[in-house]
Amino acid sequence: MLTTRQPIFRKFWHAVMPLSQLAEGPKPFTLLGENIVLFLDEHGQPAALKDRCCHRTARLSKGWCPDGALKGRLQCGYHGWAYDRSGRVVHIPQYGADKPIPADYCTPAYHCTARYGYAWVALENPIADIPSVPEFEAPGWRTIFQFHETWDTSPMRALENSFDNSHFSFVHRATFGVADQPRPSRYELVDTDEGFHAETVIAAANPERFRAVSGVDDAVTTRHMRNAYFLPFSRRLDIEYPSPDGVRPGRRHVIINCFTPIDDGRIQLCQWLFRNDTEADCPAQALIDFDAEITREDKDILESTDPDAVVDTRRRGVEFSMDSDRPGMLIRKKLMELLARHGESEVHRGSLQPSPAASAAPVIPIRAAG
Repeated sequence: MLTTRQPIFRKFWHAVMPLSQLAEGPKPFTLLGENIVLFLDEHGQPAALKDRCCHRTARLSKGWCPDGALKGRLQCGYHGWAYDRSGRVVHIPQYGADKPIPADYCTPAYHCTARYGYAWVALENPIADIPSVPEFEAPGWRTIFQFHETWDTSPMRALENSFDNSHFSFVHRATFGVADQPRPSRYELVDTDEGFHAETVIAAANPERFRAVSGVDDAVTTRHMRNAYFLPFSRRLDIEYPSPDGVRPGRRHVIINCFTPIDDGRIQLCQWLFRNDTEADCPAQALIDFDAEITREDKDILESTDPDAVVDTRRRGVEFSMDSDRPGMLIRKKLMELLARHGESEVHRGSLQPSPAASAAPVIPIRAAG
């Protein structure tokens, strides 16, 4: 599936960047192939516009957010035209104070909101809310902002990998994978309106350097995994380790992922971590390093796959599956149902027609010399 060719994804919220980055000034981003610019308005709330000035098309992300009377506006770095969060030009330095600015002097604006420490953007009217994260800033939980980085893969590839128990012994053989247990545990799957829940228990290697993370001392421990998928490109993974003494609760390692589509070959991985322990139990940096080592293993293998993943399983003979691929197949089913509800079908590389210019190009015969 070529994600940018499916219009329905423009109607969902996507995590774009940490709010802390916008405190430094406007920032560019590409969402579903659309070049946008984000900035903080006069209320300190994130706003998103097309990254193109309506004057002479300079990128607005080359500009800045001034102080004073234009605080909370985005000023173009070419001629100084200033925009509010609606995309309307509200100031032209070359105009006198008594000269009105035409109402059609504007650039497209997008839906933008702050949630969980990030700016979220929907390119069109959103049809679903941002998934709930009850642990965020809740008593008894630590919030750790882990990752915000570009991967050369697609949301479908990242999602199915997140629910794939059969790669642990291979991709993660240097971290938590148990090499002599390649047969994956079976997920119990429960359908929901937003996606599905998937629950299982797996064996996990627990070397000494990981024991502050797990809270247990066994060389091989278990992970009670409660995984959830949310349309279109988000997931929640709640890992519960065993109680260390049968009395105290086991440590919980709750990961939230948004696989934000940049274009048809790249995503932005956004990852939050929530823990029910303390900094004294396991420092935040140790947790970031732990998950970074594991995600590097996933990134390396995923970037070797074709991002144009098969979603419509009626396309036979392109990719083959096995029993443990059930969660990935259910993700495909959910995406296909979403497309069908909105009158779309999967767009993939093979479904694209050659451009008229290419098909109409004349064939020039090659004549032998002499």
